[in-house]
Amino acid sequence: MDIKGKTVMITGASRGIGAEAVRLFAAAGANVAAVARSAGGLEALAEGCDGRVMGFALDVADYGAVDAAVQQCVRQFGGLDVLINNAGVIEPISHLSAAEPDAWGQVIDINLKGVFNGMRAAVPAMKATGGGTVLTVSSGAAHGPVEAWSAYCASKAGAAMLTACLDKEERGHGIRAMGLSPGTVATQMQKEIKASGINPVSQLAWEDHIPADWPAKALMWMCSPDADEFTGSEISLRDEGIRKRVGLT
Repeated sequence: MDIKGKTVMITGASRGIGAEAVRLFAAAGANVAAVARSAGGLEALAEGCDGRVMGFALDVADYGAVDAAVQQCVRQFGGLDVLINNAGVIEPISHLSAAEPDAWGQVIDINLKGVFNGMRAAVPAMKATGGGTVLTVSSGAAHGPVEAWSAYCASKAGAAMLTACLDKEERGHGIRAMGLSPGTVATQMQKEIKASGINPVSQLAWEDHIPADWPAKALMWMCSPDADEFTGSEISLRDEGIRKRVGLT
């Protein structure tokens, strides 16, 4: 896909991987719908992107708000070509037996229901114009337990299965669904993990984490035909072969 002139919606867009992806796609000539809870963060981001970014301050756990953003995006830009489900939280980091139920459930609302909400709102709009690409930022935590991350692991595992279900149901209708497991990334989330001091991930040094622009570049590559062979699966940025194909060193 030549991304110039295409329309891309990115959730969790105000910082970290999401903000880097907004900048990258906008610089490549895409129209970007940037979604985050922080209106201030979105305004600051849009200022440096030559008017190509439309900000939506909303909670991805609210389906009505997500659907309204998709519809406004379609009216403004004429369609929606790519959805990047990036919004995610890890707090509260807590052992399951001591977890506060409402806080635990909020992680599910954002990390799992938020992904469903994005897919449910975006896919019909994509199918109406012949198809599109749905990318979901996954994690190694989707595939193995991590101490004190029960909500995060469970939500990421569920999101990975949603991606597989979407592929099974909609590949024949032009929908390319894939996951990206980036590894550990130098973002605010890693600072929260570090502060918890609970499991081995919290013991990693800052320089052990990859920069946030690496996953952003991988997400752009995943929009291209070169990534077609991975449709329906999850790509790991820990894979040196994938890094070479993305153009990372």
